[in-house]
Amino acid sequence: MTKFVFVTGGVVSSLGKGIASASLAAILESRGLKVTLIKLDPYLNVDPGTMSPFQHGEVYVTDDGAETDLDLGHYERFITTRMKRSNNFTTGQIYKSVLEKERRGDYLGKTVQVIPHVTNEIQEFVMRGAKADRIDVAIVEIGGTVGDIESLPFLEAVRQMSLKLGPTNFAFVHLTYVPFISAAGELKTKPTQHTVQKLREIGIQPDVLLCRADRTIPDDEREKISLFTNVPLHGVISMPDVDVIYKVPRVLHEQGLDEQVCMKLQLLTRPADLRRWDVLVQEVLQPKHEVTIAMCGKYTDLSDSYKSLNEALRHAGIHNHARVKIEYVDSETLTEQNVSQLAKFDAVLVPGGFGKRGVEGKILAAKYARENRIPYLGICLGMQVATIEVARHLAGLADANSTEFDPATPHPVIALIDEWQDRDGTIQKRDANSDLGGTMRLGAQSSDVVPGTLAHHIYGPVVTERHRHRYEANEHYLDRLQIAGLVISAITQREKLTEIVELPQDKHPWFVGVQFHPEFKSTPWDGHPLFIHYVKAALDHQMARTTSPVKVVA
Repeated sequence: MTKFVFVTGGVVSSLGKGIASASLAAILESRGLKVTLIKLDPYLNVDPGTMSPFQHGEVYVTDDGAETDLDLGHYERFITTRMKRSNNFTTGQIYKSVLEKERRGDYLGKTVQVIPHVTNEIQEFVMRGAKADRIDVAIVEIGGTVGDIESLPFLEAVRQMSLKLGPTNFAFVHLTYVPFISAAGELKTKPTQHTVQKLREIGIQPDVLLCRADRTIPDDEREKISLFTNVPLHGVISMPDVDVIYKVPRVLHEQGLDEQVCMKLQLLTRPADLRRWDVLVQEVLQPKHEVTIAMCGKYTDLSDSYKSLNEALRHAGIHNHARVKIEYVDSETLTEQNVSQLAKFDAVLVPGGFGKRGVEGKILAAKYARENRIPYLGICLGMQVATIEVARHLAGLADANSTEFDPATPHPVIALIDEWQDRDGTIQKRDANSDLGGTMRLGAQSSDVVPGTLAHHIYGPVVTERHRHRYEANEHYLDRLQIAGLVISAITQREKLTEIVELPQDKHPWFVGVQFHPEFKSTPWDGHPLFIHYVKAALDHQMARTTSPVKVVA
């Protein structure tokens, strides 16, 4: 029987429930248990696919094509279990399912209510997410904070589940905040007392408290928290800020979190083995080299917008014994006059994105990297802008563009697939009022890789990566682009969808654009071959610059 750990949060959001949940899962996995994680999001969106990165951070994509919360990225980076569509669901999905059942008559004329119909649906979704083969423990993270109206149905649902499961088949872990008030010179436990009080009011008594603070919480403060929350002292765990997130499993293990969870769930396991985490942390803290990469995007105010991409670069740095510094360059501000600021970087990266804002700056970044032989990696939209740049400046297609940015462009080198699948390439106008949700190419797809290319050297004969995009390279322009020097190193055989482009290595040392999102498959243990090669190219470029500076093309 699968056992459950329910992780809740209080006081404020963004405390790190995802990291805490993933770290607990990692420790339990190190004890030989098969673990999965499930994220419950309280917003009414059916999925985060149409939400702004400024509000929500990145949208993570699973192999089966689900657009999910970014915490699923943490899960996959910390444990070996792969996430699926059933590992993340929202209030929107719950209500959608309940209303569809009501319309079909599944409730036999009953009045449909939050209790029991919505809470029962939540429990069904949770059980569905935990049904994978031989799962010992399912860790269920509930988004939002205790006291929010939005998350109340989720909390009530897991309270009901705990009664059905029995006392040895569930544990409640509550993440809370202990602020340090500098004017008073002391930590304040009152917010934690209040959030646990709210949790107990709805019938949930936490077994463990994870107390987030900017410092280690002293024993006398832990005793005070224990007294006012009815949590045993050994269950009040200090979770201070750390400089490397991969330290968190060790921090939690040394305070006995996994031992307490295993005792509550009556699980007999081998001792935790966190040696690989210790080695990983040492690699992060003691690099032999350092490279600086310019990430030219438009969501530069919030690093969560590129969370998986940032982590993939850091993983690649670990495998090159290098620290990767990422400097965000706002593509909206890049012009012909200031694009030369990219000369100081060891590599340039243009990430994915949607919408016209900042696109011309991204095209400039691709052009500058090409002309100055700076290693370039384009992810999704980054591949598309590189294609547009080659079309404009090497293929002689003035005003080439994507129909996403200019529907009237004379040369739609990037377009929706249904805009160019006709024989003559005539652009068919898309309905401006059509739905955006669920209209993308999503999930893991495979393609053959052309032998002799840089992509073949990195991936081998087949590439299988996760996708999230609407627009594609227009098949009708591929011949002209290849004549101009662009190498199409991977393309699907049936639909003729371009997957990887590059420049010949005699023209540029390392210039690659990919239509997919390889960052979603990077882990600290294995890294990802594309990013490992990219960081290696950045190191080589750094070495070449310091030994024989290259003349910059203005």
